Parts: sequence; structure tokens; C-alpha cells
Amino acid sequence: MNAPTEKIFNNRYRVDGILGNGGMANVYVGTDTLLRRRVAIKVLREQYASDDDFVKRFSYEAQSAAKLSHPNIVNVYDFGREDHSYYIVMELVDGATLGEIMRDERVLPEPVAVDYAIQIASGLAYAHRQGLLHRDVKPANILVTKDDVVKLSDFGIARAVSEHTLGVTQPGMVMGSVAYISPEQAQGHELDERSDLYSVGVVLYQMLTGALPFTGETPVAVALKHVSQDAPPIDPATSGVSPAIASIVQKLLRKEPEARFASATELASALREARERPNAAHASDFADAPTAKFGAIMVPPVAPPPRRSTAPDRPAAGGALVHTVEEHVASGPDRRWILFPALLLLAIAVGFFALRGSLAPAQTITVPEFKDKMASQAQQQLVALGLRPVVTSENSDTVPQDRVIRQDPPANTKVSPNAAVTLVVSGGLPRVQVPDVKGYNVADAQRELQKAKLKAKLLGTFDSSVPADQVIDVNPPSGTSLRQNSTVTLTVSKGIQPITVPSIVGLTVDAARKKLGGLGLGLNIAQQTESDTIPANVVASQNPDPGATTAPSSTVNVIVSTGASTVQVPNVVGNDASAAEETLRNAGFDVARSYTVDAANPTGKISLQQPPQSAKAKKGSKVTIYVSVSGTIPDVTGMTLDQAKSALLDQGYQIGNIAYTNETSLQDGMVVRTEPEAYSALTPGESVNITVQRSGSQ
Repeated sequence: MNAPTEKIFNNRYRVDGILGNGGMANVYVGTDTLLRRRVAIKVLREQYASDDDFVKRFSYEAQSAAKLSHPNIVNVYDFGREDHSYYIVMELVDGATLGEIMRDERVLPEPVAVDYAIQIASGLAYAHRQGLLHRDVKPANILVTKDDVVKLSDFGIARAVSEHTLGVTQPGMVMGSVAYISPEQAQGHELDERSDLYSVGVVLYQMLTGALPFTGETPVAVALKHVSQDAPPIDPATSGVSPAIASIVQKLLRKEPEARFASATELASALREARERPNAAHASDFADAPTAKFGAIMVPPVAPPPRRSTAPDRPAAGGALVHTVEEHVASGPDRRWILFPALLLLAIAVGFFALRGSLAPAQTITVPEFKDKMASQAQQQLVALGLRPVVTSENSDTVPQDRVIRQDPPANTKVSPNAAVTLVVSGGLPRVQVPDVKGYNVADAQRELQKAKLKAKLLGTFDSSVPADQVIDVNPPSGTSLRQNSTVTLTVSKGIQPITVPSIVGLTVDAARKKLGGLGLGLNIAQQTESDTIPANVVASQNPDPGATTAPSSTVNVIVSTGASTVQVPNVVGNDASAAEETLRNAGFDVARSYTVDAANPTGKISLQQPPQSAKAKKGSKVTIYVSVSGTIPDVTGMTLDQAKSALLDQGYQIGNIAYTNETSLQDGMVVRTEPEAYSALTPGESVNITVQRSGSQ
């Protein structure tokens, strides 16, 4: 029934609104009026309530789920029948499905993905201990609360391992969504806990990479890949996934159940250990195993398909038993495939032709030529003709993967309706084992991989403990079974990491030595040189140059400046002052003049120089000359002002104030007198005032 709002089941459970639409039931938001709590109510659709098989399935769903009480499983509270309607009351989870989360985030951070996987494994471990398989582990059936608690939902297609469920689910029936189906489930084999673990592996693969391991044009093509192909391994070097987690995913996706983890408990323990030691790949435990050849994919009748929920504004992710199909199994952007409709159509076609064969006169069908055709196309064509496809896989280095190598019976053979036609499908290139090349020189390792018909991808890393060009690590590890032409990543040592030499030109020797020492480098003064532009004890050049690389503990050679070059100071004692200055400047020196009273030397001659004659001094340095003077003011009366200044300066005196007067008969511009007056004793360096004749002056 389509339960209307305010409908009350068992005088207790009130329907408040629609939550979602499933394949054989609708789910509503409701209220437990007795306990006053929000619940989800699943109600079997009217068209199925009268079907004994569906009622049995629905009843066992409720009974099986009600046994489970675990934090990581959606709780089932009640089950009943009212007015020919069957209903289940369950926990209403406030959160979102994992599928919705991955649509928003696509790739989950590894810590989040691993935490979710541990919780999924914990819930499955509990269910398995109760004798129940889930059989449909996929993101749409995994709810995540706002507190990041994971809850497994929809044990509705789970089949009890015990004998109580025999007959409820037909043997060989493919019930899980094709993108997450295990190889044995696709083939209709007996299932155990390890089938659920394979599905967990697909979910974890998708959480870590944002992609499914297998896609295809049709659901049958995807199922075939689950049976016959190895999942592309997760490469830690390019994906950022830790080696330990990548190895766990690889082990979960093994084709043979015995090659996977033995139980969900063991899986949870491995995930916790990998979370603690992410770089421990456990190659011996998680290494790939050769893929066996598998038999046909069985396509029996199945229940009507679930439909995507159409309730856009539901307040919460509802009880566990809402079916939504979210998985893309085709690579195209607008092609969504669901296993159930495709298989159902195939099953109907097979049943129709089988029935027609039993009622109509005997007839024959001509088997078409399928060689080199895609297996999925061949299977669809056989079903359309009323024949039963039986698919086996075989490695081939000449026929592309998923194409038919040969068939039995051959093309143009006449067969009866519903006859089996075996298609031998290429599983791709043969498998080889990764050779043990750890510790090899990279060139030798590449040759070994080439011999094994594998490709090498080189990844360099600095390692002070391993010589350069030696293989440090091999991924996938040695002994792993791979298809020919697969790529193996070799991590190769680049030796000790070199140091980039800094610039030390322009630094003092002490500062340069300190800077190099901080990088583990030494300094060697290889040469000293004079420089008119670089101060003494400063680095003028270096080798190696700045920006070059060198090994740790290496030495940087430097040339250090000793400053400007030195020359001999000329002897100018006894020379005239002006001649002495010219001689010194021509030799590259600056000259400073001073005066001294020296009775032993004539006035105006050099009586002393500093540095002394014949001493060594740097070019550009200062030489002071001492000019001999009398110590008395010369008579400059009647001289012009310029002549008077020169005479006074030659005696070492400074020129003081200049005054003017018209009191004499001297020509204008002539010196009238000095103060102190002429012939007065005065120490060189003192100032002398001058008075000059000028008409009209006061």
C-alpha cells in the first residue's frame, strides 16, 4: 500500500511522510507513539503483498535483520502485518549515505576511508557471527551519521547461512549491485563471509581513488570483469595511498575467496595495524595471486529492481532498507546501468525461448560467428537468439582483452533453442611474476624487468645509506603476479643529497666560515690578493660558484682580499711645499699639509713627512708633510690682497677678517696692515686679520 500520512500501524507507528521508494517497498518517516521516537517504516508494495515468494523474502528480511544489534548496523525494532500490508519498523538515521558523501567529495582522505572501512568490517563481523551474509555491500547501503558513525543498512537480501533460508533465495541468483559483486556471486557459486569482504574491497577502492575498479558498457560486461580480470592496483607513488592500505585493498579484491582475508574480524585488525604502520606493505600477506580461470556467469531470474528515491527534502537518511541504486557501471557520462533490469530482461528472454521451444515444433538456430567480438555483445546476441551463453576466460597475447578467442559449437552450427554456446574470452596478456631486483643496479634491474616482459618506471630519491643508482624498493613487490606489459615502479637511490653552495663573496672570512659551517661545508683560503676596491679580509671570489651543488663536508675554496696594493713613500724632505705635494700625488697618495717652526730649515721647505720616506703605504692613503716656517708674521704691507694671503698661508697662518680703509695714500686694493702686525711672533695655524685700502671706505 501507499501509506497515507497519519496512517497508524499496530495502533503505535504513525506515518508522517515519505522517505524513499524501493524496488519492492516504500519507506516512510514515522513516529513510535508509545516510545515517542522517530522511526523509519518500510511497507511492502501492494503488488507484492499477495506474492508468496515476496512475502517470504520480506519476512525473512525482517527476521534476519531483527537478530542484529550492533552500533554499526541499522536497528530493526518491529515487524508486522496489518490490512494485508506488511511493514518493518527500524531506526531512523540522521546522516547521509556513503554514496551521497562520495558524490560530494569523490575521494575521501585515507584516515576517513580507513575509519569507515573498520566500522563496516566490525558490523559485518557481528552479522557473520550471527550466521548472516549481507550480499549487497555498496555505498547506497552504508549510512554515515553526522558523528561519523557508520551503519550498515539493508540486510534485506542477506541470506542466512543456516538451513532456515533454503528455498527463499534461489541458488545462483545474482542479487548484489554489479559494480560491487564478488566473482563467486556473479557466477552463482555458494557464498560465505569472504564474498562480503570482496564488496568491502570495492567500496574501499572507490573511497580512496574516486573510481570503481571495473566499468563496462553493460552490467554483464562488468560482471565478467569481476570474474576474469584483476583490479588495477592502487599505486601509492601516484595516488598518495599508503602502501599498507593499498596492499589490503589488493588482497580484498582477489578472485579466489581463499586468497582474501578469512573474516571481517581479521580485516578490521589488518586495517587498524595498517593505520598504525602505513608504510609496512606486508607483501607476504597481501601479495597478488594468479587469477584462476572461472566458469560461466549465471543469469537467473531476479526480483524487480529498486528505484532511486524521489524525495528531495527528506530530513534524514532513513532506515536501512531503502534501496537506491547510485553506481555507474559504464564509463560514459549519461549511461547508468543497473544489474537487475539487464539480468531480468536476459532471464525473461531465456525463459521465453525455452517456453516457446517446449510448446512449438522442434526447430534449430544457426550459431553466429563471434570470434574477435566483444564478449558482452556476443552474450547479448546469444540471449536474443534464445541460446545460453557460457563464458570462460583464457589469457592471450594476441587477442585483446574481453574479445572472443573461439567458440563451441563453431559458427554456422545448427543447435536447438536454449542450447549452451561456450565463449572462450581473452583475459588479456599472460601473467608474470615481478622479479626480485631490490638491491640491483638500476640498469640491471631494468634488464630483468624487460626479460619478464614488464615495464619499469623509475622514481629517484636521496638516501645516504644506499649507493647511487641502486634499487631501494620495488612496487608491486617481488613475487606479485602481473599482466605482461604492466608497469613496475623502481625506487632508485640518488645517493647522498647534495648541498647547494651559498654565496659568500663580500663576507668577511669569519662570517663566510660560519655560513658554510651551518650547511656542513668547510672554507679554505686558497689565495690572497690585493684589491683597490675590496677591503682587507673580505672574500673576493669562491669555488664552487654560488648555486652549484656539492657533497656534504666538502670544502669551498676562496680568494681573500688583502686590501689596496702598497708602494714606497717618496722622500720630499727639503723640497718646496708645492713640489713635495706634486711628487706625493703622482705616487698615488693623498697629501695633507701642516706647518712647523724649524730654524734649521729654510722657510717653505719640507722639514718632516709622515709616513717617512722609503716606508711602505697603500695607494690612496694619506701622507702628511710639515712645512718649515719662521714663526713670525711676514710684512705684507703694500701687497695686493691675494699676494698677502699667499704669503701668510705659506707661513702656516690662517686668514682672519678682511677690513677696508681710506686713510692712506696707497692704491686701492693694497694691504695697509695686519693684525698682529708684521714681524710679530705667532704660532703657525693662528689667524691673521688684514686691512686693505679702498677709496670711500669709512
